[in-house]
Amino acid sequence: MNKGLLGKLGMDSKMAMGFIGILLFMMGDGLEQGWLSSYLIDNGLTIQQSALLFSVYGFAVAIAAWFSGVLAEVLGPRKTMTIGVVLFVIGTVIFLTVGLKTMNLAVMIPTYSLRGLGYPLFAYSFLVWLTYYAPAEKLGTAVGWFWVSFAAGLNVLGAYYSSFVLPYLGEMKTLWSALIFVALGAILAILLNKDDGSNRKTFETKAEMIKYLSKGITIAFERPKVGLGGIVRTINTAGAYGLVVFLPAYMIEIGFTRTEWLQIYGALWTSNVIFNIIWGVVGDKLGWRNTVMWFGGVGCAITIMTLYYIPKFMGPNYLATIIVAICFGACVAAFVPLSALIPSLAPENRGAAMSILNLGAGLSTFVGPAIVGLFIGSVGTVGILWIYSGLYLLSAFIMRFVTLPKKEENINNLSDVQAV
Repeated sequence: MNKGLLGKLGMDSKMAMGFIGILLFMMGDGLEQGWLSSYLIDNGLTIQQSALLFSVYGFAVAIAAWFSGVLAEVLGPRKTMTIGVVLFVIGTVIFLTVGLKTMNLAVMIPTYSLRGLGYPLFAYSFLVWLTYYAPAEKLGTAVGWFWVSFAAGLNVLGAYYSSFVLPYLGEMKTLWSALIFVALGAILAILLNKDDGSNRKTFETKAEMIKYLSKGITIAFERPKVGLGGIVRTINTAGAYGLVVFLPAYMIEIGFTRTEWLQIYGALWTSNVIFNIIWGVVGDKLGWRNTVMWFGGVGCAITIMTLYYIPKFMGPNYLATIIVAICFGACVAAFVPLSALIPSLAPENRGAAMSILNLGAGLSTFVGPAIVGLFIGSVGTVGILWIYSGLYLLSAFIMRFVTLPKKEENINNLSDVQAV
């Protein structure tokens, strides 16, 4: 890795185009995230139907995320990322031309899900590429930069872009504009990224290749701590992704406008972006596990509840709500060191280990909305948030058991193995 400024930051010139490409692609993928559910409900769907759409979409994301790691090693990162782009474009075009125009769930669910297959193959394959490329002592920082790019595009720039252009372009043209960002991101990350990906695995026979594909499943049982890490990763963003299904309606009911909500949502993820790199550095210095356990699990359990109680008791107080959103976004970012910890538990099968972690990331987009669909009718907004809070506390408890061998602790300066 280069020793210049970018190298010191954990991101050198060879991979820089890839990070920018991830940011642009995810901006295109996520520009509708903060408002599509409310738009669908306003145009005839129930909140349960909207939750179903996002849940099935999340399941498709989970499947693609699960196999992205091993596919990146079998086919190579560039080929896997290209497949992701193609699936995303096809799904988007059919969803917009047929699905949204008819508001027919039978069309919307499969086409939006096809779109959902695309971004994990693109983004998480690049993450596997990165875990092979970055040196061990900078791995936490490097994956922190990945999540900065990922979250900045998906949740920050996409949300702010929508808040500015929706009044002028309208919903459909805004959705079509996503393809511009996806195309630019693909060019930068696939064509202009300089590393050749030569660190990936090579296979002598097809049988050996197929056997390794199964590692994306069996690694969780062969290395139970990897499986536990996948559970924690699922909880990590389940609450954050579930919020977009029901919280916009709650905020608007309290008295916020849609633009204000999108800016609050953007502030949440702006904080997340900033703290992605901060927690990556902190994790490298103070310990990956403790960072996830205390700042991630316990921190999220507390701060997610403020998103309900602060507006509840203070009304549509824009500044106060933005502050608590920033706090929650910072705590969500504290799970970043998982992307360094989990592949380090299986150094000879990093791609397979990352597949489990990526599965967790994908499942979070399924579990979060699914919880809303199952329980919103019985427990309401505050009940859903308490469920999420309980899950975050569970993730903190699980992290007690996700430890590295003493040898790896010494190499990575992990002081957290015997802590707690």
